[in-house]
Amino acid sequence: MSLPVTDTRFFFRPLSADLVALLRTLPAEAWRRPTLAGSWLVRDVVAHLLDTTLRRVSFQRDGAAPPGPQAPFETERELAAFINELNASWIRASQRLSPRVLTDLYARASSDLAEVVEGLRLDGPALFPVSWAGERESLAWFDIGREFTEVWHHAAQIREAVGAGPFPDTRWLHAVLMLALHALPHAYRGVAGRPDRSLVIDITGAAGGVWTLHVREGRWDIREGDAGGPSARATMSDEVAWRLFFNALSPSEAAARVRLEGDVTLGFPLLRARAVVV
Repeated sequence: MSLPVTDTRFFFRPLSADLVALLRTLPAEAWRRPTLAGSWLVRDVVAHLLDTTLRRVSFQRDGAAPPGPQAPFETERELAAFINELNASWIRASQRLSPRVLTDLYARASSDLAEVVEGLRLDGPALFPVSWAGERESLAWFDIGREFTEVWHHAAQIREAVGAGPFPDTRWLHAVLMLALHALPHAYRGVAGRPDRSLVIDITGAAGGVWTLHVREGRWDIREGDAGGPSARATMSDEVAWRLFFNALSPSEAAARVRLEGDVTLGFPLLRARAVVV
C-alpha cells in the first residue's frame, strides 16, 4: 500500500505564527546572516517566503493567472530556470524593504494563506502538479502539502541561521518527511527493479519513522513500515533527512551522514533525491 494522505492544512497557521514571533525578536545583524539557502541571507529567505505566500494567495484565492513561459517546459531544467528567475527578481526588489516591513507583510500574507488552505478540500484537483514527484496532475492535499514543506524548510533555514534551534512541534517535521518521501519513486525511475529488491529507510528521532521502497506492479513504490529482509537499509536522523531532501547537504555530507547497509548501490539514488525543484 502506498503512503497515506498527509493533511497539513491546519499546520500553516501555527508554523507561520511561530516564524513571525521569531522574526520580531531578531536584531538587525541577524537579518544579514548566511543561511543554508545558497547565497541567500536571512532577509532574502524571509522575502522569498513573502513572495511565494503572496503568489499562492493570489492564484488560489483570487484566481489570478500564474505567470508562465512563452512555450511549455520540455525539461525539469527549464522549469527550474524559470522558477529561479521568478525568485531572483523578487529578491532584488525586496532589498528596498526593511526587516519590519517584510515581517509585517509576511504576518498578514501568511494569515491569509492559512485561511485559504484551511478551507480547501483534500480530494480536489491541485492548483499545481508536484513536479519533483514526477506528477503531471496531483490531488489538492499533495499540492497543499508541497506548499507546507516550502514554508517549513525555509523557516527551518532561518531558525538555524539565527541559532533558534528546532521547531517546538515535531508533527510539522514528520509531515514534511512524509511528503518528501513521495519523491523517491520518481528518483528511482531509472533503477532496474525486481519484486525481491527493496530499500528500507529508517529515519530516527521524534519526527522519524520507517518506510520501505519496493517494486509494486512493475514500478517503484513506497509504503510505511519495514518489509523485512530488504536488499539495503538507509539510516539517518530526522534532522539529516530534511536537509537531504531539501538540498541542504553536499554530496560528501550526505554520504557521511546517511548510513547505508547491504546493497549500498541501491541507496545511491536516495542520496540524490530532492523534494524541491533544483
